[in-house]
Amino acid sequence: MTYTLIFTDSYKKRAKRFAKNHPELKETYRKTLQLLAYNPFHPSLRIHPLKGKLSGLHSISINPSYRITLEMMITEKEIILINVGSHDDVYQT
Repeated sequence: MTYTLIFTDSYKKRAKRFAKNHPELKETYRKTLQLLAYNPFHPSLRIHPLKGKLSGLHSISINPSYRITLEMMITEKEIILINVGSHDDVYQT
């Protein structure tokens, strides 16, 4: 069972900037997205719901320093990607 990843226009811009600033993470980022589509609840993604102003979103880890925030629509098997960046960057959305 796989999920459909939805890349919004704003996410695409952020991801492009992220890739430009962190070329060393290209392969790790790609593998993270593949695993997310295959099994968003895999323990290595460390998925967790967010609170406060980001309530309703979830976060997954690319590595200990970088995250992706996302909106999950479990009933429709879709995952909408919201933001990618450092821990501080994504939690200031």
